[in-house]
Amino acid sequence: MENDEAVKKLRGWFSGRLPAEWFEGQPEVVLDREEIAVIGRLQPPALGDDVSEVERAAAVEGGVERFREETRERRIEIALEAEHRFRRKVSWGVVVGDETVMFTTLSVPVMTRLRQSERRVLDTLVAAGVARSRSDALAWCVRLVGRHTDTWLTDLRDALQHVDRVRASGPDVSP
Repeated sequence: MENDEAVKKLRGWFSGRLPAEWFEGQPEVVLDREEIAVIGRLQPPALGDDVSEVERAAAVEGGVERFREETRERRIEIALEAEHRFRRKVSWGVVVGDETVMFTTLSVPVMTRLRQSERRVLDTLVAAGVARSRSDALAWCVRLVGRHTDTWLTDLRDALQHVDRVRASGPDVSP
């Protein structure tokens, strides 16, 4: 589970390590057991008010690709240093406006047991061409749930962080 202090330490380390001109403000740092995701906010392209949504989307895409290419070598260097230091893989992403683009992320196998009714849901998604395999179908389901329950998941994560803080402030019961 995310540890608030660990995230603060990582955010501080990355903020001190990243070139100041890369992002607007501090990057967001998302931590789990396997991966550290560093997501920075980029300045949106300066376009006039009369620009179409298609042109605006293309300008954002072009700006993201430019940033990705121009920073690739330095991001790899910083990621290798962080991976050695923090013992987790590092992935990168950017936010432009309300769009988040991840460059690299881990795909970690997760084992689960499903009952027949649950397997049938996955098999239906595969048969309908929504997913290529049960694994892809399960990932699709997780993304869908995450998108539609974002507020609930955020509240749950906040509550878990509160529990971690209360535990940490309690008495030391070790022998």
